[in-house]
Amino acid sequence: MAHLSRRHLLQSATATAVLASLGVPSGPLWADTALSFASAQDFSFEALIARARQLAQEDYQAPYEPAPEVVQEIDYDAHGAIQFDRDVALFADGPGVYPVTFFHLGRFFPKRVRMHMVEDGKAREILYDPDYFEMPDDSPAKELPEDSGFAGFRLHEARQRDDWKTQDWAAFLGASYFRAIGALGQYGLSARGIAVDTATAGPEEFPDFTEFYIASAPNQQEAVQVHALLEGPSVTGAFRFEIRRNDGVVMEVDSHLFTRQPIERFGIAPLTSMFWYGEYNRPKMVDWRPEVHDSDGLALWTGANERIWRPLNNPSEPVVSSFVDRDPRGFGLLQRDRNPENYLDGVNYHRRPSLWVEPLDDWGAGNVQLVELSTDDEIHDNIAAFWVPDEPVEAGQAYRFRYRLHWMEDEPYANEELAHVSATRIGRGGNAGTERPEGVWKFVVEFEGGALQGRDPDSPPDMELSAGRGGLSNQSTEPVPDSKRWRALFDLEIEGDEPVELRLHLKDDNGVLSETWLYQFHPPEPA
Repeated sequence: MAHLSRRHLLQSATATAVLASLGVPSGPLWADTALSFASAQDFSFEALIARARQLAQEDYQAPYEPAPEVVQEIDYDAHGAIQFDRDVALFADGPGVYPVTFFHLGRFFPKRVRMHMVEDGKAREILYDPDYFEMPDDSPAKELPEDSGFAGFRLHEARQRDDWKTQDWAAFLGASYFRAIGALGQYGLSARGIAVDTATAGPEEFPDFTEFYIASAPNQQEAVQVHALLEGPSVTGAFRFEIRRNDGVVMEVDSHLFTRQPIERFGIAPLTSMFWYGEYNRPKMVDWRPEVHDSDGLALWTGANERIWRPLNNPSEPVVSSFVDRDPRGFGLLQRDRNPENYLDGVNYHRRPSLWVEPLDDWGAGNVQLVELSTDDEIHDNIAAFWVPDEPVEAGQAYRFRYRLHWMEDEPYANEELAHVSATRIGRGGNAGTERPEGVWKFVVEFEGGALQGRDPDSPPDMELSAGRGGLSNQSTEPVPDSKRWRALFDLEIEGDEPVELRLHLKDDNGVLSETWLYQFHPPEPA
């Protein structure tokens, strides 16, 4: 088709606006934008599912990577200097309430991702044009071919807001990664379409969202509907995202997956985050800030109705922890510590979203797996969590998983009757004023809210405590001075450097008072 310059497109958009002001129908959505489009094709989710199923029976074809030697020159700084022109954003002038802008290719996002607008059962591909982007005169991106394409997209705040051009709330960029802001208006951890062989003996596979199909939301009460085609050497998939912007962001996900090859670790609804250190494992003088993390724990709501909190670790070697379950009610990586005094920098760790996975069907037998990798800086995502079905994954299988992602300040559906863990603290064991014994560690676990709220300080709860190995002593519970919290204290005496699994909850004669604290303690090397 003939290629129109940006100037001609803008003139066309202006003419359309004039016709609309005169009461003349403006025509389809694609005619009311300065973007250029390919011809319309029929589109439905059912057809996308059928296409993913067919692709799984064919040899894998890697996505197009234009001019790799040029794209490699678009490093982090160069990529950040390339901005999509908000004036030509999809739905910048409606009728969709949330404008859409697109990411340019770069060193870390080198593969073309096809973008489409959907209207009335028809999809039109949005054609790449370098004129859509504002970039420095010396940008390497100017040397890319005309068919380079886009790397991803983001949804901006409602166009009725004066600041929508600088404020976005969801983004899809890189492999099958996507993220959203929570109720506190800050990006943090990410989700993925699928995780394939994460932390196995072989290489991890990163399937790509290769095509997106975006339909407008007519108002702020309706969902933005996004469809995506997933392709990888071992798996293909078709996804539908119904994305709503409310106090935070809620995404309803319908995923259909088809395997090309056997998969050792098949991670469903994967979450990816960063944990460097918290109040309980800060290395001596490694950084000036008290804590550095996007998430500080894994929360679980099991099919048996148990609530679990597992603080995160930064281990010296990769660790995979499995939490066996059947039909889980939910799990998530949360940022519970919201005190800015515990971070003290300008990147707003205290506002990072918590991300909760809510299954919408029975998922059967399996386990939530937590992957913890070593990191020595905050720039690396070293934490992953996902659901892994029990049954082996072979080639030629089909799966459907439906779930809801809650990008919020805290987990939804919290049990208000149970106290939750608010802090974990670890130090040398023994008592103050005495010689501290070697190989003994003191744990202090703080609980807040629920049944402990307003509890008589002279009526301490009991604790239920167990350890996978070692000896336990000095067990007690007490109120934390000048606060509404209670804490459980105990000493653990161990030999060797093998990890120790710990489990604790509070109770009294009336039953369980708190969620269950689980922790995998890695004994540090002797000083």
